Amino acid sequence: MATGLPAKLKPAARVAGQRQDVWSIVNEAAAASPKQPIVNMGQGFFGYNPPPFIINAAKSALDKVDCNQYSPTKGRPRLRKAIADAYSPFWGRTLNPETEVTITTGANEGMLSAFMAFIEPGDEVIVFEPFFDQYISNIEMPGGKITYVPMHPPKDGATTTSSAGNWTIDFDELERAITPKTKMLVLNTPHNPVGKVYSKEELEKIGALCVKHEIIILSDEVYDRLYYVPFTRIATLSPEIERLTITVGSAGKNFYATGWRVGWLMGPEHLIKHVSAAHTRICYSSVSPLQEACAVGFEQAEAEGFWDETVKDMQGKMKRFNEVFDELGLPYSDPEGGYFVMVNMAKVKLPKDYPFPPHVASRPRDFKLSWFLIQEVGVAAIPPTEFYTDPNAHIAEDYMRFAVCKEDEVLETAKERLRGLKKYIEE
Repeated sequence: MATGLPAKLKPAARVAGQRQDVWSIVNEAAAASPKQPIVNMGQGFFGYNPPPFIINAAKSALDKVDCNQYSPTKGRPRLRKAIADAYSPFWGRTLNPETEVTITTGANEGMLSAFMAFIEPGDEVIVFEPFFDQYISNIEMPGGKITYVPMHPPKDGATTTSSAGNWTIDFDELERAITPKTKMLVLNTPHNPVGKVYSKEELEKIGALCVKHEIIILSDEVYDRLYYVPFTRIATLSPEIERLTITVGSAGKNFYATGWRVGWLMGPEHLIKHVSAAHTRICYSSVSPLQEACAVGFEQAEAEGFWDETVKDMQGKMKRFNEVFDELGLPYSDPEGGYFVMVNMAKVKLPKDYPFPPHVASRPRDFKLSWFLIQEVGVAAIPPTEFYTDPNAHIAEDYMRFAVCKEDEVLETAKERLRGLKKYIEE
């Protein structure tokens, strides 16, 4: 809470009194580390550019007068059509770009728009732990109450490498979390940070519960082009589930351009029209020239072989990077999708008298591991308990999350540095 200010100048409760977030802790540690430059495998931004055909489309868009002015609030017609055309084959029908697609300023603003459109104070939203941290503030802004349901890691996660699909939901636990006030459920597949791709059977169970209780599904599928096992989009399972589902997409994740802030939401007209209305009130319209470039991206990606290439490249990076953990005997959850890997570091013994600063010493073990890796090894990774509530933080306190969407030479440097953990590993 801000102190020494007149009452009228104090911030709203929704932003006051929040403890220091993981991003500022990691960045502060990286800046102070004697190991410079730090190899940043923390935040999930790409270490390389979008392909030339998309970069060139962005440059060309800047020469067009209409691309430098406001776009329609629902998004540029060319991009909405390109998205509808790209996704209609997965839906098995023609999506209507006028009524079933809306463009947002990144997936995050799109999700905020969805919550603002449907959540009233006191409405409950189910979120699986671990969660993308922005969900929480986005739900709380309109007054939503969050009900957390934990994903359970494999019981042998501290000793054995296994598929990220082995992180599971207890469906009895999920059903018990539903009340008459439950308005929405947030799903994330492929999952950040776990790397799990929910199976068709799991999605059918989630969908059935939502149909039974009339719960809106917000399906965050921003990594939907990066899957290494069969991937099912929940909206495509049945007309009954589709009627309740808003699907979230991201050009930043699809096209290696996280700074472009172009996202979209797809869903039935009776849901999307309200999301579009909320988006209009939040930021009116999104960046015009980059929408045009993303439209070209979708129009040409297939012919350029881009979707297949992006999967092949990321799988290659994941395999290349994870070799170091095989070498060190540190087990991990082998990702089924996305570009994060969760590594179990229970075997890494931190020195008892290590001088952690108070704001790190008071947090779970993974924050200490993160600080230690930055200071002693020179590699930044994210402590995943940031994506848990305090009662369930123990589930992930031995894990670290690494982002592998970096140049190969960066991955090799990170591997070389991580070998410095050998002296701290106990079998």
